[in-house]
Amino acid sequence: MSHVVIIGCGVVGATIAYELSKVKGLEITVVDRQPPALASTGAALGVLMGIISQKTKGKAWQMRQTSIQRYETLIPELEAVTGRKILFNRQGILMLLPEPSTSCLEGDAGILQWEKLQEIRQSQGFSLEIWDKTKLKQICPQVDNDKIVGAVYSRCDRQVDPTALTLALVDAAQHHGVTFKFDVQVLGIEPHPLPPPLERRGDTEPHSLSPSHERGRGAEKYCYQLETTQGKIAADWFVVAAGLGSSLLTAQLQQMIDIRPVLGQALHLRLGYSLGNPDFQPVITGDDVHIVPVGAGDYWIGATVEFPSNKDEIPPNKELLESVRQQAIAFCPDLAKATTIRTWSGLRPRPEGRPAPVIGKLPGYNNILLATGHYRNGVLLAPATADAIREMIVHNDF
Repeated sequence: MSHVVIIGCGVVGATIAYELSKVKGLEITVVDRQPPALASTGAALGVLMGIISQKTKGKAWQMRQTSIQRYETLIPELEAVTGRKILFNRQGILMLLPEPSTSCLEGDAGILQWEKLQEIRQSQGFSLEIWDKTKLKQICPQVDNDKIVGAVYSRCDRQVDPTALTLALVDAAQHHGVTFKFDVQVLGIEPHPLPPPLERRGDTEPHSLSPSHERGRGAEKYCYQLETTQGKIAADWFVVAAGLGSSLLTAQLQQMIDIRPVLGQALHLRLGYSLGNPDFQPVITGDDVHIVPVGAGDYWIGATVEFPSNKDEIPPNKELLESVRQQAIAFCPDLAKATTIRTWSGLRPRPEGRPAPVIGKLPGYNNILLATGHYRNGVLLAPATADAIREMIVHNDF
């Protein structure tokens, strides 16, 4: 039996743990310095913009497609195993189109680009609708802004409560035998040029190397032990899914993956009644502002994008958060009547100098895998990330 240790229990680490828990012959341990879903996952809005994204080919699109399709089966699967109810909005995403002067997709060229994307999505088996202003007003009368000329409606995209999802993933993984160690600080991973000659968990028989470990006899190092504040944990594979914590850990192994924080703030507004048609409550997005219905006349509004100005310190900017609220009101004026229930913020892990996310083998190490740096797409890409990590471990497919 191979032992896999996952470092980090946000939505990405929890999804990896759950998907690996269904693979026979794996023992899985998850370690996190705090309880699950308290870092960037707990601050996310869970808007799954896959089909409506402009990604149409290559790995970026494949990961979105894999994740969007997996969510359709994952949510009912988790609810059946755990008995938990997970907020999962299946009514799609509505992207508002502003006047050409303020749009990143200008004038007729912008509409042509959406029409091209519509054709591509149809060929891929997904629906994407382009609405004019009249149709938008008929279906979503809550949108009342003279500068909005239409919308793109993606009925196949979704929104999920990231915290409820992560807690359900943890419960389901525990049901399948995964061990979780919370409030445990990782101090380091012990590297060696070669795998140790004896079984690392204290057995006296020689250790049988897997094919991937055999490749470790070359220039790559092999790590066999995680050092934590609660002792050492031996393992065959280590998966680093620690978000911003990944940089420090990889730096200790002289292969630092530089991941920087980007702050996001959001609000929870209570209107007391549904905007527009209560039976049609899609996520509404425009100008990078999301209006997320969460039931009973409540809405999440977000999110800001705030970069550090002094090292990694990013104090929340109240003016930016207010500008997000005002933009949401500009789209749906009824939101001006809403009461602010709470505000919150979190740090997103953004890779420096390379595309997000970072998934694959840590350079120079045979059995350390990276699943980190998802920036603003951690919830969206968690299923595809778990799928990629599973393939690497089960089939040594790098």
